[in-house]
Amino acid sequence: MSNEPKGMILGFLGVVAFGLTLPATKFVVPYFDPIFIGLGRAVIASAVAAFILIATKQSKPNRHQLMQLSVVALGVVLGFPILTAWAMETVPASHGGVVLGVLPLATAASAVIVSKEKPSVGFWIFSLIGSIVVVTYSLLQGFGSFQLGDLLLIGAILSAGLGYALGGKLSRELGGWQVICWALVISFPFIIFPAWMKAPEEDFSNLPLNVLLSFLYLALVSQLFGFFLWNKGLALGGIARVSQTQLMQPFVTLLASAFLINETVNLQTIIFAVLVVTIVAIGKKMPVH
Repeated sequence: MSNEPKGMILGFLGVVAFGLTLPATKFVVPYFDPIFIGLGRAVIASAVAAFILIATKQSKPNRHQLMQLSVVALGVVLGFPILTAWAMETVPASHGGVVLGVLPLATAASAVIVSKEKPSVGFWIFSLIGSIVVVTYSLLQGFGSFQLGDLLLIGAILSAGLGYALGGKLSRELGGWQVICWALVISFPFIIFPAWMKAPEEDFSNLPLNVLLSFLYLALVSQLFGFFLWNKGLALGGIARVSQTQLMQPFVTLLASAFLINETVNLQTIIFAVLVVTIVAIGKKMPVH
């Protein structure tokens, strides 16, 4: 199998790993401050990342790579988690999925800037069509209209798009899992104090088990191990092309909800899911130089 199909597969697996981020965030918001959700999960992930880097004896990135890793950290360790946590205080998780439906476009646009990739006109057309289909589906499902919380989600999209693209570029130099680990370790000195200040006063042992498990998912899967797959996929298959697998994320979230909490998946959902898969498959064939 060539690098491009491998990248698409790894990218999709990364999307599956990220699929419950907004619902899990929405679930823990009543129990934790948004800043603690965004930074506290990164503190846990940073500790695990540091252990992995030390255990595998990774070489320290050079100065230029450290500067780029700092931008990755600002995007995916600080910006996206905090902004989405704040947004989940004011909009439903499903509504957030509407706005995040344009994240593949933001990632592809960022790839043009940071990685000098040149998607064809056909690629942009199918990327836009895919985003429109996802947003249309979400609106038809009654997920609401534009709200102030969407401004936070737009900021999250810009943060993640740049962080994903630059992370994919660095993954070609450092390795997929190394990028997120270094980004987390770099962030640690700056996030530990505000995370501690915003930590809940009550004992964690008094919190419901499903809340603790949701927070661990955010820390270990959404903030760390999911990026192992995602960054490697971007590096192998191309940032702009693999980013289009994110169009499937709202449907991954929906299917996971149906499996875990017995929500109904109707015919409309199946039809739109097939449409998105078809669009991603066609878009994959469009040239990206």
